[in-house]
Amino acid sequence: MPGLSYLLSGYAADIICFAKLELLNLQLNYNLRCMLAIQFPDKKPQLKKEKGRVLIFCIIRKRWVLLTPEEWVRQNFLLYLTEILYYPQAVIAVEKKIKIAGVEKRFDIVVYDKKAHPFIIVECKKMTVQLSQEVLMQVLRYNVSVGARFLLITNGSFTYGFEIAEGNFTALTAIEQIQHRLC
Repeated sequence: MPGLSYLLSGYAADIICFAKLELLNLQLNYNLRCMLAIQFPDKKPQLKKEKGRVLIFCIIRKRWVLLTPEEWVRQNFLLYLTEILYYPQAVIAVEKKIKIAGVEKRFDIVVYDKKAHPFIIVECKKMTVQLSQEVLMQVLRYNVSVGARFLLITNGSFTYGFEIAEGNFTALTAIEQIQHRLC
């Protein structure tokens, strides 16, 4: 059983990471000006009605899930990743549990590289949610646990991307900046 010092060191690491995230606040407003152009595929997610509820088929989880506005964005973005960017379904995870400062959360999408390391983390919001500094901070907090190099936030209408490398946080200007770096 881990000792108290071990547990505190984990929380200390989380606190240090959160402090670093707060320092990024100075850059965030500027970085949210660099929207990425996303051309969604013609293919649309499968829908069905069952017992008075509308369901949408998740191509990654291979099951029907309740259609919500956020799920619509998530499933369309999964089609973009697989049909336009050609990421294999096998390297994508959807809604997996992670722990942040002892609290259980779920990320929306993570794409893994060929060495099975997290490469891209995507936070999806419903189309009526404005992509703000708060949304970016959410994906940054999730990334403390995940450790992806690239972060994307999307509401289906707008998408922003960022790279974290060698201590630098940079806004992406084109989705190809990610596509050509998958090892």
